[in-house]
Amino acid sequence: MNQSGWFLLGAPWDCSGTGRGEQAAPAALRRAGLSTLVAHDLGDAAAVIDSRRRDPDTGILALPETVRAAEALGEALAAGLRDHPGRRPLVVGGDCSILLGIVPALRHRSDRVGLWFVDGHPDYIDALASSTGETADLDLAALTGDGPAPLVALAGAAPAVPAELAVLIGHRTRDLDPDSAAELARVPAALRSLDADAVRRDPAGAGERAAKWLAAHPAWLHVDLDVLDPKAQPAVTYPQPGGPDWDDLTALLRPLARSPRLLGASVADFRPDLDPTGALAARIVALLRDVLP
Repeated sequence: MNQSGWFLLGAPWDCSGTGRGEQAAPAALRRAGLSTLVAHDLGDAAAVIDSRRRDPDTGILALPETVRAAEALGEALAAGLRDHPGRRPLVVGGDCSILLGIVPALRHRSDRVGLWFVDGHPDYIDALASSTGETADLDLAALTGDGPAPLVALAGAAPAVPAELAVLIGHRTRDLDPDSAAELARVPAALRSLDADAVRRDPAGAGERAAKWLAAHPAWLHVDLDVLDPKAQPAVTYPQPGGPDWDDLTALLRPLARSPRLLGASVADFRPDLDPTGALAARIVALLRDVLP
């Protein structure tokens, strides 16, 4: 990783409002040495969510607090982009709905932003059908214009990311329970995808293919660590079997991270409370050192 090419921003964001492990991830990754990989560490955005109230109209948990957290994260990222021209942002969460703050900040600079969405889940659940109401259930849906209006509107003109500029990578498509199958069925046909089986068969080839799909557009790389198989990374909130290992993920991410159109990257869904020795935090830092240009 080219230290001079990046700045770091933390997002201690837990959409469940319970303060579970994701909220502590930025601090844990700094203890594991993440700050040494970047030119500037801007600290954490004011993106803590501490409400457990579910909005009766939209079904979203902590809706006003989530909107405020998204706006605060977007403002912090916009300031970082303004103050550190020529450097790419690395945003660490938090859960993957940090994208609700990240993408609006990017949209201030480009009308059309692509997204490589590396995740074990599609994140396309209907809000009212969600058992939890967590925005991490539906962040990709909201970004592509399918979700509650207050979330869809965060980036201004909707959708924040056109479906044809989003690439879903690493999600599970086999042995799904009925709810997961229904979620997968909601993903629009225009949204291209490479499932976990495709990644495991040829991780580098999958990365190269996804990079070519967005070669004409500036794009953000997002990695939810639950894309990994739980044998490799158990310290996540919603683990699923059938995912790639660390070597597979490294090979997948390299072509994406080396795209000349890369705007920046985010990493989410790490639970340091499930990593008592700190070994997994160190492994995440090593991944970023190996992958990011």
